[in-house]
Amino acid sequence: MKGRIHSIETFGTVDGPGIRFVLFMQGCALQCRFCHNPDTWDTSGGRQVTVDDILQEIEPYLPYYRASGGGITVTGGEPTLQAPFVAELFKACKERYGLHTALDSSGFCETSHAAELMRYTDLVLLDLKQMNREKHQWLTTQPNERIIAFAQWLSVRRQPMWIRHVLIPGVTDHGADLQALGEFVGRLASVEKLELLPYHRMGVYKWQQLGREYTLNDVQAPTEREVARAKGIIEDARERGSLLA
Repeated sequence: MKGRIHSIETFGTVDGPGIRFVLFMQGCALQCRFCHNPDTWDTSGGRQVTVDDILQEIEPYLPYYRASGGGITVTGGEPTLQAPFVAELFKACKERYGLHTALDSSGFCETSHAAELMRYTDLVLLDLKQMNREKHQWLTTQPNERIIAFAQWLSVRRQPMWIRHVLIPGVTDHGADLQALGEFVGRLASVEKLELLPYHRMGVYKWQQLGREYTLNDVQAPTEREVARAKGIIEDARERGSLLA
């Protein structure tokens, strides 16, 4: 079996616990306006590899991953588009090296397509971009029903999750939207952490290189005060949601 990948990072420190081997898969069904990897969208891009190819890339760094409590994170693009390949890779990583496995996903996936993959996944980093359906579609080109269903399915399975939300001033920071996010997360059973990620512009040059229009040019990164405000709204709503769960 072969997978199509975009790139590799051998010393990742922000995509799960410890030091991690981060594999970026090629292809994504979403086209988020703030995406910092638009070059991963094309399903025919990147390069094809086998599981053994990736294991050979991992092996020199195993002491660092093990000593730090790290492992492998597969991200994208959207890794569930290639769920059978990622499942085979995670299985091999666990059986050969005993590595912790993490999946960084938008959740835009039919649950039946991910069932085998979850057997070998220790942690899901789930990106909840916007709870409002219409705003989600404007932001990502897709509605969010499938993503909400995926999160609920993970909760029923008691699958450990870290929830991630990108805070974009004027786009994802409205009080009602933050409250909806917090209440929804509060009703999920297996969320270990909620990460509020400040919007940044580090990937804008890629849009320019691809000849794509970047529609958030006038948006700046949120201030510390704006981040703190959003965190407070989310956490208060999360507590209310947990009481209703």
